[in-house]
Amino acid sequence: MSQFTIGQVEKLTGIKAHVLRYWEEVVPAIAPKKTVSGRRVYTQRHLDIILRMKYLIHKKGLSIEGARNRILQESARFSENASSLERIHLIRKELADLYLRLQETKINEK
Repeated sequence: MSQFTIGQVEKLTGIKAHVLRYWEEVVPAIAPKKTVSGRRVYTQRHLDIILRMKYLIHKKGLSIEGARNRILQESARFSENASSLERIHLIRKELADLYLRLQETKINEK
């Protein structure tokens, strides 16, 4: 399973770290585990939820609470569409991994 630091999530989503930390407080589904040193470790599932939050807030114009409620409703319906959503989840994971590898390659070439 892919794991991401808060800096990587910030790069992948365009959401600033302080906003991510706030969303963790108001959206129970975004609860990254912390390492012994206290660093947040996000999973692909967290990344998917963050991207959904961003879409609902920035594109659909929902408040944070509205977006949180929508995500909770969608989670309740998840089991109905599990196989399609799992395929999408795997594709997003592969794309995120490729993006991070490309970024590392660009940094190493400089």
